[in-house]
Amino acid sequence: MGVNLIMRRGLIMLQSNEYFSGKVKSIGFTSSSTGRASVGVMAEGEYTFGTAEPEEMTVVSGALKVLLPGTVEWKVYTAGEVFNVPGHSEFHLQVAEPASYLCRYL
Repeated sequence: MGVNLIMRRGLIMLQSNEYFSGKVKSIGFTSSSTGRASVGVMAEGEYTFGTAEPEEMTVVSGALKVLLPGTVEWKVYTAGEVFNVPGHSEFHLQVAEPASYLCRYL
């Protein structure tokens, strides 16, 4: 994972993040309307993410096949759909084609 400070202006800071050898990239930010969040893009692949705090994930484009903590069935979320992940947990994603997302840290 690489983290680069891109810009700081007032209280808004943009931070780029890279995961899984560059197959997942995101930009973290804070805004008055969204709070602390990140937007990102995932290439095709399978990924496991850990959470430190609860997260609300909105699929912006494409589709994410998700296995949430405590569940045994995968569920597909498409553009405009939202799922929540508890804090201090792990969730699994399968991405069949490039997809983008908004992650809000709750």
